[in-house]
Formats: sequence, C-alpha cells, structure tokens
Amino acid sequence: MEALSIFLKSAIVDNIVFIQYLAICPFIGMTNDTEKATGMSLATTFVIMLATAVTWPLYKFVMVPLGLEFLQTLFFILVIASLVQLVEFFLKKMSPGLYNSMGVYLALITTNCAVLGITINCLSKDYNFAQSLIYAFGTAMGFLISMIIMSGVRSRIRIAKIPEAFKGTPILYITAGLLSLAFLGFKGIIQ
Repeated sequence: MEALSIFLKSAIVDNIVFIQYLAICPFIGMTNDTEKATGMSLATTFVIMLATAVTWPLYKFVMVPLGLEFLQTLFFILVIASLVQLVEFFLKKMSPGLYNSMGVYLALITTNCAVLGITINCLSKDYNFAQSLIYAFGTAMGFLISMIIMSGVRSRIRIAKIPEAFKGTPILYITAGLLSLAFLGFKGIIQ
C-alpha cells in the first residue's frame, strides 16, 4: 500500500510539471505532436529510472562514506549526461525517425531539471532503494501524463479561435497555468 501511495503522490499529487514546475522546456517544446511527446516522455522515463538506480547507491555507498555529499549535484549531472548519451545512441540506431524528430530536445534531457530533481528528491525524502525507484517511476509517469494532456490540448488549440494577442506561446502558458490549477485539486488526497 505504501508503494501505491508513493507512486500516486509522485505521479499526480506532486506532478513534476504542473505542481513542481520542472521540465517546462520539453513540456512546451515537445508537445506539439502526441507521438513526439510520448517518445520524449519514454526516453526521459528511461533516463530517470537509470539515473535513480545509479545515483542512489552511488550516494549512499560511495559519497556518504567518503564525505563527498557536497559533490552530489556534480556527480549526478555526470551520471545523467552519460545515460542520455546511451539513450541517444540507442534511438539513433533503433528509431532514427524519433531521433530526428526529437532534435535538440533529446540532448536537453541532460539538462532537464526533472531528472536531476528526482534523483535529489529521492535522497531528501530519505527513501530506500525500492521506494526511490517507485518514486522515480511515478514521477516519470506524471511527466508522461502531463506531456500527453498538453499535446491533446495543443491539438485543440490549433483549430480554436484565439484572440491575436494570445496566439502562440502566451496561450500555451495560460493553458499550462490552468492545468496546474486543475492538478492542485489533487493536493491533500494522499499525505
């Protein structure tokens, strides 16, 4: 039951995009097409899961015993950058279409603050290894949910009559704000 609680809280109640306001760059940049949004989300999920699986033991079993906790961000960024390179090589080989459509956004997973934020959150919440993986997966699914919702909304925005002053980026931020307000309604459901 605790695992389900961690998963739901990380995916919906504390959604990485709508509540924590992380990963806004790919959220705005990659949601113009549902297929690209899904591909980006799955690539990010892969990186998040691997980053959590690598950084948690690195921190607990190497950095803490050696007193290197102050280098946490540096070490974690190096791990994340290496994992993104693996994803990039994999997509280039296995799915060239998705690789080309993601363009610069694939490399931006390295600097995606959500990936770093999740790895640090697992430690700050004092989760054990299994809880950290559940939290990371839940957060990644929350990212996927937010990307798919926004891509669906953007497909509707393309055909809607929008006042000239709100066309383009302004309507995207207004929409993101309204979606954030909707997700605030989940606060308090799971403590």
